[in-house]
Amino acid sequence: MQRFCLALDLKDDPDLIAEYEQWHAPGSGWPEVRANDLAAGILDLQIYRTGNRMVMILETDDDFTFEKKAALDADNPHVQRWEERMWKFQEPLPWAKPGEKWVRMDQIFQFEK
Repeated sequence: MQRFCLALDLKDDPDLIAEYEQWHAPGSGWPEVRANDLAAGILDLQIYRTGNRMVMILETDDDFTFEKKAALDADNPHVQRWEERMWKFQEPLPWAKPGEKWVRMDQIFQFEK
């Protein structure tokens, strides 16, 4: 299993943030998007928010790659529509590359057992 953390900002607008959270409430996600994530090898996906900053935690199978995920996403019209809709609420981090949404975070600490 692999674990990745990614970050993205929401537009700093309480109404937009509330609407974004409604889109992500239990039962509100699109099943086609979830199926695409499962096909890419995502076993668990969680999003946390503080203010307008979000952190996504992905747990994936060992064969998961971001390239494989991007190819599946590009070939799925449901994912494309979802991403277009979500962009209304999101804004890239200042250091994101052009066209990049979720930015992978570097692990800088792990509790030693």
